[in-house]
Amino acid sequence: MEACALAIRVASPSSEAATRVWLVLWKAAHAIEQNAIRSVSALGLSRSDFAVLEVLLHKGPQPVNIIGRKVLLTSGSITAAVDRLESRKLLRRTADSRDRRTRIVQLTDTGRRLIERAFQKHATDMEETMAVLRSGERVEMVRLLKKVGMWAAARLDDNGASRAGAPNADSSPRSSVK
Repeated sequence: MEACALAIRVASPSSEAATRVWLVLWKAAHAIEQNAIRSVSALGLSRSDFAVLEVLLHKGPQPVNIIGRKVLLTSGSITAAVDRLESRKLLRRTADSRDRRTRIVQLTDTGRRLIERAFQKHATDMEETMAVLRSGERVEMVRLLKKVGMWAAARLDDNGASRAGAPNADSSPRSSVK
């Protein structure tokens, strides 16, 4: 990350303090997360199991470590989740033909049927949770959340180097927020 990408002038304090924005974001994220937890729990899956199955549904077969990174699970937690799902015959592990040290995880037919139904129900639940926002508001919300998420991640990646300020509307430091 180049220091100049983070050396952007601080805008004068706005009528909405950053601490208030953070508090509102935190409370909203918590309420939305609780809706998501209720939705996934009603499907008879843990959040980590649902997340693993969802990645495989939408991304296809993946190495175990890549799935762990995508769903924010530690090495031990992803292994436990894959073991649990494999014991239920919802997925299977195979050796990678290019690297025998790597295990590729893929859905079984039973796992695919389960996650397709579960994801559809979860998507409906999340639509109901977000029903208060019009389509354009959702697009704008995603844009703004990505913007602040990338900025915050870049601040962490910058190893504490001094910054002259906050991003303007056109800046977008690289990060893992997608």
